[in-house]
Order: sequence, then C-alpha cells, then structure tokens
Amino acid sequence: MNKNRLEAFSDGVLAIIITIMVLEIKVPHGAELNVLAPLLPVFLSYVLSFVYVGIYWNNHHHMLHTVGKVSGGILWANLHLLFWLSLFPVATGWMGENHFAPVPSAMYGFVLFMAAIAYWILQLTIIRSQGDDSLLARAIGKDYKGRASPFLYALSIPAAFVSSWLSGILFVIVALMWLVPDRRIESVGQTH
Repeated sequence: MNKNRLEAFSDGVLAIIITIMVLEIKVPHGAELNVLAPLLPVFLSYVLSFVYVGIYWNNHHHMLHTVGKVSGGILWANLHLLFWLSLFPVATGWMGENHFAPVPSAMYGFVLFMAAIAYWILQLTIIRSQGDDSLLARAIGKDYKGRASPFLYALSIPAAFVSSWLSGILFVIVALMWLVPDRRIESVGQTH
C-alpha cells in the first residue's frame, strides 16, 4: 500500500482533534475582560494539548517519510496511535473545566502516556517492517527523548495527586523536549 493514504487519513484525524478541542472553549457572556478569567484553565489546557498534537503531527510526518511500503501492521499501529490521540479533546476539556484537579490531571497524564506508548509501537512496527538497517532505525538511535517521555508521563499520574503544579510542570517539560522537531530523521535522510 502507498503511504499517501495513511498520511492523508492521519492528517485528517489530527485536524479533527484540534477542531474538537477548540470547540470546548465556550464563548464568554459579556464584553468585559474579566469574563475571560474563568476560561483561563480551559485555554491553558487547550494550548498545551494543541502543542502536543502539533508535536505528534510533526514527528509522525517525519517518521512516515522513512516508510517505503505500508504493511497491515503499520496500519493497525497507526490506528492505535490515532485512538489515543483522539482522546486528547476529552482529557483536555476535563482537565481544563476542573481547573487541573487531581483526577482529571492524572487522566490527562495517562492519555499522554498511552499516546507515547502507541507512538513507540508504531515506530517499532515500521522498523520491523523496513529492517534494522532502515533509515528510521538509524535515525532514532538510542532514542533518549522517546524513552524519557513515557517515564515522565508515568510520573505525572501520581504527581497529579501530590500537586497539580507538579504534574503540569512534567507535562510542560516533555512538551519542551519535543517542541523543536526531531531532526534525527532529517539529518540521517540527508546523508543517504
């Protein structure tokens, strides 16, 4: 199968996810600035999730450029990733509406953790399909960021019950780690 259909479908799902997330931000009633204050937690959770969706979209794009042929395993692994990403709007809305309360924040951390695991599974499935000497296998190398992310997400779940600030800081740290697109694939692709 050609990878263009996989890319187009994934891009469409990610666009819908962003659309659903922004629709969770309700229009305030009133024309004064103070009516925006109650929306701040919802807006901040939206910004964080928008950044995460952007990070996944960017790195997914780079990763798929290493794929020559799409197998059934890659299709299913990609759907698994899209499933967890599709839960971002619910987790984002719940966390924002409840002002980063422990249970919604822990659930947000769990969804982030599962999305990271699903991305890792997709990455491994591509490498198994393309071979250990594939462009993707060479590009990811030791994958320190890829290993650190699920660990930090896992830490954010119990951290949410200690302090919403602590879990939030962990969410932001991982986002900052990935904010600059993963250049490993580009750099390996340019040398070959």
